[in-house]
Amino acid sequence: MHNRPDFVSGGEPARLIPIVADSAREQKSTSVLLAGMRSVFELRQALLKSIGIKVGVKAVLEAWTEVVFDASSPKEQKPKDRPDGLLILRTGKKEWRALIEAKVGNEKIDEEQIAKYLQQAKTHQLDAVITISNQFAALPTHHPIKLPKSATKTVDLFHWSWAFVRTQCALLLKNDSVEDEDQIFILNEILRYFESERAGISNFDQMNPEWKDLVNKVKSNGTLNKASDEVQNTISAWHQEQRDLCLIMSRKTGSDVSLKLKNNHRLDPALRLKDDAEEFCKVPVLQCALNIINAAADLEVKADLKGRMIFCSMRLAAPKDKKSTKARVNWLLRQLKQTNPEGFYIRATRPGKAEPTHEALKNLRDNPELLESDTSNTSATTFEVVYEIDLAAKFGGRKVFIEELEKAVPHFYQEAGQWLKAWTAPPPKIEKPEPIEPKQEEYLEEEAAE
Repeated sequence: MHNRPDFVSGGEPARLIPIVADSAREQKSTSVLLAGMRSVFELRQALLKSIGIKVGVKAVLEAWTEVVFDASSPKEQKPKDRPDGLLILRTGKKEWRALIEAKVGNEKIDEEQIAKYLQQAKTHQLDAVITISNQFAALPTHHPIKLPKSATKTVDLFHWSWAFVRTQCALLLKNDSVEDEDQIFILNEILRYFESERAGISNFDQMNPEWKDLVNKVKSNGTLNKASDEVQNTISAWHQEQRDLCLIMSRKTGSDVSLKLKNNHRLDPALRLKDDAEEFCKVPVLQCALNIINAAADLEVKADLKGRMIFCSMRLAAPKDKKSTKARVNWLLRQLKQTNPEGFYIRATRPGKAEPTHEALKNLRDNPELLESDTSNTSATTFEVVYEIDLAAKFGGRKVFIEELEKAVPHFYQEAGQWLKAWTAPPPKIEKPEPIEPKQEEYLEEEAAE
């Protein structure tokens, strides 16, 4: 066991089995996580990799909870002013150090408190502050709270949702990424705890309070203001739900599912919020794209507030080695032969101004020519497999909307997305030379003899 760092006057080593009051869920969950990171190499490697920190096999991690800084008297410090944890990663003579502030249940990260911890980290020359809560962020670098850039000039600020942490544990186990049997046992116990109600960990389960009124406003053609609370809070809630969808799909597929973002949105969450709010006011549709490793295409998700519908889709280029639309449709239908057709449609598009054609999957199985165009002789060049759900009045329900969405996305992928394969051109072939006729062989032999 390591001695406490010089700049800390109080703090306990993180324990896998913390002896604290049952009501101290925050303290318990933080201790279990930090001790788990210290105990399981692959867990600390995966979590720290998400914030750009490499963990070598010779690196040593220290983990402390209930930290009291040496500069202040413990009597003067209020419990809520003490960071929940401290991580110190030693690689040779190098050290990387981060404060941990965690919340569980419905508790939100407090802006004033984090500003204080950033200042403490700066004073004691720490590298980062990591917050953990049930709030979601698209990336660990996108923080739920807004602070001036000057606050993070010398100290990095990162955020993990508890659902993200739980997903990392699940992926390591599902993919057999942990080699040591004892560490597998420890990781299983950590995941078991994080999946229990006692841990205070939850998924994003409802839209913002303004959601129902906003849906009704869109339905009645009301004007939307991009700077209003109803729009800003809706886009913010949607951003959280996008991240939750990624984590849900990661756990279900056993693969890392990520959000597809523009580069400038990846670097600047405030710009992402601003741009998405502006776009939403022009066209009231919430949308995102999930990148699933080795899938044929991105999984696109749309929630249309005006039509009160949810759409899940994947887009494929039609095979170029087949000439007619019917032949190209049959190529796609063979991939979807295991799909339950209820709610599934195929949309075909063509170059130029030709209108797309759209037909139910169940009808196409008997009549693939239904995707032919009345206005164009050109064959379809792109197919979109679409799953549609009409929620009608239920769309405005804060919880119902999220529940239906989180059922629809995995259902679409299980029924259709996982069976889709992108067309690839066959490799070029070398033709075999034609065999020489026997008479010709005799002639060549005679010619050679002469």
